[in-house]
Amino acid sequence: MNLFENNRKSNKIVTYVIIGVVSIVILILGFCSFTVIDAGHTGVKVTLGSVSDSVLNEGLHFKLPIITSIVQIDNRVTKTEVESNAASKDLQSITTKVSVNYRVNTNSSASIYKNVGKDYNNVIVNPAIQECFKSVAAKYNAEELITKRAIVSTEMEQEISQKINPYGLFIEVFNIINFDFSEEFNKAIEAKQTAQQQALKAEQDLARIKVEASQMVEKAKAESEAYQLKNQQLTDKVIMMQFVEKWDGKLPVVTSGGNSIFDLNSLINTKDIKN
Repeated sequence: MNLFENNRKSNKIVTYVIIGVVSIVILILGFCSFTVIDAGHTGVKVTLGSVSDSVLNEGLHFKLPIITSIVQIDNRVTKTEVESNAASKDLQSITTKVSVNYRVNTNSSASIYKNVGKDYNNVIVNPAIQECFKSVAAKYNAEELITKRAIVSTEMEQEISQKINPYGLFIEVFNIINFDFSEEFNKAIEAKQTAQQQALKAEQDLARIKVEASQMVEKAKAESEAYQLKNQQLTDKVIMMQFVEKWDGKLPVVTSGGNSIFDLNSLINTKDIKN
């Protein structure tokens, strides 16, 4: 009797253990049957190593436990900065730093994971930026890369887009942060700017001198015309009248010979006539 009861108790314990284990397995399988896709991400199903073409959007989703895994692809805007070296059309050495903001198209998440993986930034984007910069820089002289920066930027963005768009990657913002040139080229540019400034100053000085000379000529002409007009108006009678008006009635004490500056007799006769 005791042996029977012991066996019965042992069987109950085994049963309870089995039920507990099965329950735990069921709970684990239940938890593994669901997945949550984070905001700004899409989920790619991988079943026994096979990538599904369907993409899971944000939220809660059911999946087959154990045999199916979900890989999340970030579809938010991603920023990358790349430094690159190139040679211009006139064989000047150029270093640039480019900033690109891009995103993965949600519909292309499965395709890009299947063909590239999750490291698409280093596999596709950065090499495309470096290659396109070398290609565009070779079309312009070093000086044109500065003066036509907006055109160069647009052309680079277009070429990069052509390379990464087929993978489902799209540029949101493209910026050339800076261009760096060799020390010799920088000195040449500085010397050219100095020469241009000096030439401009010389032109301005010449124009100023011409204006001042023209003003002096006009002033001289005006003074000459005024002097001529004054001489025309200054007759002998006018001089005598001014002399009479200012004469104090005294004759000069010293004279030079028999000739006087004025004909006094004529002047006296004139006064008599007036009286």
